[in-house]
Amino acid sequence: MIKDYLSKYFGFDRFLPGQEKVINLLIKEESAAAIFPTGAGKSLCYQLPALILKDMTLVVSPLLSLMKDQIDFLKEKKIPAAKLDSTMEREEQTRVIENAKQGKLKILMISVERFRNERFRIHLKEMKISLLVVDEAHCISEWGHNFRPDYLKIPVYRQDFNIKQVLLLTATATPRVIEDMSGAFGIPKPNVVIEGFYRDNLYLRVTPSGGEKKDNCLLEILAKDPKQSAIVYVTLQKTAEKVARMLRSKGIDALPYHAGLKNEEREKIQDKFMAGEIPVIAATIAFGMGIDKRDIRRIIHYNLPKSLESYSQEIGRAGRDGQPSLCETLADRDSISILENFVYGDTPEEAGVKIALEAIRANQGNLWEVKLRTLSTESDIRQLPLKTLLVYLELEKIIKPRYTYFQDYEFKFITGQDEIIARLKEFRKEISEFAGVIFKHIFTKKIWSTVDIDAVVKEQSAPRERVIKALEYFGEQGWIELRSKIAIDVYEIMNHDFDIETLSAKLLTVFEKKETTEIERIHKMVAFFAGKSCLSAALSGYFGELGIKNCGRCSVCKTGPVVIPPGEQREPLTSYNYNELAKEFTSAISEELSPATIAKFFCGISSPLLTRNKAKKIRNFGILEDYPFKEVKKWVHKQGDF
Repeated sequence: MIKDYLSKYFGFDRFLPGQEKVINLLIKEESAAAIFPTGAGKSLCYQLPALILKDMTLVVSPLLSLMKDQIDFLKEKKIPAAKLDSTMEREEQTRVIENAKQGKLKILMISVERFRNERFRIHLKEMKISLLVVDEAHCISEWGHNFRPDYLKIPVYRQDFNIKQVLLLTATATPRVIEDMSGAFGIPKPNVVIEGFYRDNLYLRVTPSGGEKKDNCLLEILAKDPKQSAIVYVTLQKTAEKVARMLRSKGIDALPYHAGLKNEEREKIQDKFMAGEIPVIAATIAFGMGIDKRDIRRIIHYNLPKSLESYSQEIGRAGRDGQPSLCETLADRDSISILENFVYGDTPEEAGVKIALEAIRANQGNLWEVKLRTLSTESDIRQLPLKTLLVYLELEKIIKPRYTYFQDYEFKFITGQDEIIARLKEFRKEISEFAGVIFKHIFTKKIWSTVDIDAVVKEQSAPRERVIKALEYFGEQGWIELRSKIAIDVYEIMNHDFDIETLSAKLLTVFEKKETTEIERIHKMVAFFAGKSCLSAALSGYFGELGIKNCGRCSVCKTGPVVIPPGEQREPLTSYNYNELAKEFTSAISEELSPATIAKFFCGISSPLLTRNKAKKIRNFGILEDYPFKEVKKWVHKQGDF
């Protein structure tokens, strides 16, 4: 039966390795995990069962670009599918939600953050779901290369909404990460399907290259066939701009791609690349996730990747049509400090951790309401590590997540109040009266009205959910345009009686251990590129695929191991005048500055405090970005009275 679906809907006459086993497990209403290399057909593992399973398949996907490409593909195959994301117009979101509730969709794609949306959760209770798909499932593991705290809550969401089956998908998971993933969702070992990471059409090559030599090497590779599709991966946004500009000056049609560009511009560049109008993209890691372009012939790492997991994922975008493709790394040590500094920027300071703990202790009741952005600003901890901190506090049984709601709901009238109430009276007087109470408790400023939900709840003795459902209904009818503002996470405080000094020290130790793991990951990657083993065999072995023979075509097999040149010689920090470098920054900031914050400014590492004070516009921001953060921090500490 499934082969009939494969042919009818997808136009294939055979399955790729592993696909059939995963699909059969899902059709038998069992959960599964698919650990397949990039380009090995993970998406089909849920797309085909979605057509057979009775109810809708809900897919949690990490990136908008992935959703867009998948939905375009499914619509082309006449499979009813849709996505929900923050860029969509309100009317379109409403239409998608209604179609999902009415059973008109086979596949709905969302981000993990969507589960935190109070309005969406209300709708989700009215949707019938057969299968939950978690893409990039390695994000659930602290030991994965891209840990995302929100992913830890997906097993809880699965229970909350009583979703029987789950499918986990990833291309980059070590044995330890696979164990974490499958354990979190209770997937038995026989249902974890692992396909080999080895691909015999990828030619892995490492070329020692630094300074001006790097540009010449890049040009030499691309000039052999400038019309062939290529992605040039870089570390920094400004490097993407510089490389694209250099390539264009040499007659190679290239564009930059990075998170600093506007959404519309990024989409336009991606579409041009997919259509073959632009052959070369100089990109940060913001580019490539979920892109299924079959004929990418060259993946070139202008700078070292973040980790072996990132490297594996990025080179996996080459040669998906099975044809020989080059994966070349122009290796030097110049970008190592920058990669390490990204890691150090996610480790909070002791003072910030204590601010978060004091906020819990100061709360008199059992519920703690958290505005993530506000707490991030107050503690000077980036939002991602702050979410991680909250997860650690859950593991310590200090707090327990309850729900998320929006502080404010506001709307503008499209139909007048009196007419809305009159229309409601036609079929139910009680509902029209409830609408009247809602409208009594609104504050209108020019066009938009804000609802005092607490006042409505108090007057009517009605649950908050009823007020939101009423507003949603008014929006669905086209009577109002509704929007929500400021998410508030509500936690139950399980333990008020903790020692701040002891707990903060313990939490910092956990963060420092994680920091050490990430730094080791960078150095394992450097050792891989400078290693004596066949690159293909060593990479497969890292992911647990042992026994791969030497490929005979990588640079180690062909010419032997390489010596990665040292980074450019840097002036000693003692040669800099600290007071001169710091003068403008310290004068512009009224708050007390720690050595770590000043070091972050010099190294170009963002933080909530620096962002709030627009530090990027202050002279000397990032002037020491090539220096290790810890060295800069020690140097700063010696300069002043901290």
